[in-house]
Amino acid sequence: MRPRINGIGTANPKTAYSQSELLERYGMTDPRIASIFENSHIDQRHLLLPDLDDDGNPVDESQGQLLVKHRSHGIELAAEALRRCLEDAGAEVDDIDYLCCVTSTGFLTPGFSALLINELGIPRDCHRADVVGMGCNAGLNGLNAVTSWAQSNPGRLAIMICVEVCSAAYVFDGTMRTAVVNSLFGDGAAAVALTADSPRPGQGPAVLKFASRLIPEAMDAMRYDWDDDQHKFSFYVDRDVPYVVGAHAEEVLAALLDGTGVRRSDVAHWIVHSGGKKVIDSVRVNLGLTAYDLRHTESVLRNYGNLSSGSFLFSYRQLVEEGRIAPGDHCVFMTMGPGSTIEMALLRW
Repeated sequence: MRPRINGIGTANPKTAYSQSELLERYGMTDPRIASIFENSHIDQRHLLLPDLDDDGNPVDESQGQLLVKHRSHGIELAAEALRRCLEDAGAEVDDIDYLCCVTSTGFLTPGFSALLINELGIPRDCHRADVVGMGCNAGLNGLNAVTSWAQSNPGRLAIMICVEVCSAAYVFDGTMRTAVVNSLFGDGAAAVALTADSPRPGQGPAVLKFASRLIPEAMDAMRYDWDDDQHKFSFYVDRDVPYVVGAHAEEVLAALLDGTGVRRSDVAHWIVHSGGKKVIDSVRVNLGLTAYDLRHTESVLRNYGNLSSGSFLFSYRQLVEEGRIAPGDHCVFMTMGPGSTIEMALLRW
């Protein structure tokens, strides 16, 4: 009767840009900035960018306009991801008993959970939670809460939606600090459906265990704070983040597998957050993984960029669609983000 993932759905804006198109659109000619974009191992990202003015330059968006973008487009993306998730799960909107919405690209009160219940006709007595501002690791923090609720309410449908309009958190000021962020993140939403009931043929994986590790000495390595000069919130990523994550990945994996009877060699599938090429490489080296193990992680980075909290669900969707999963297979989910934090989950088909 463990909670199982029985549906997955994702959504992105229709507009997508290559890295060279973004450099040209924003007139970024500094060779150092161009190098960051061109060596990101990202082919394209789906983004909601502002219109061009009469001079052909992107309109500068105020913090208020960015929040409007976060809300309006966030609802659209979340609704589409949810529709696809419910279709995959063979469920209806009226079946939803618990809704958890995860986001880090804007602040809303009421949050996305209330807004979506109102917009989509989800039952008004639906239990809900909003996970806000935790960053790229937050998808697993949310999944932990959703799994616990599903476990306590057998047979009832729980939904988690990660909705990230990363283009609503951009600052274009020509600095190296913002260039790193602007070269990496994309817009998208992902939803999963969980139910704890008797296992049936064709069901998704059971969620067995979670592990978490905060790295206080790297507290400031990733942060989202106010930029007085730009009058906007601005995201900062330290260049040493990949090495911090890699150095602590082993101990979190050991804690995850401890007491489960599952050995590392028993793990058939690895779904790691697409945090960037250096992050992926650091995790691969420190955990002794192969490029094949992380093929879906790298594919999502290449085709979507870093989608923050929902990235790992895009990789999970690709794994499911690949059709190479066998009953009894184990899978590890891994996300990382501000704190600095590493989150993991163990699943089994």
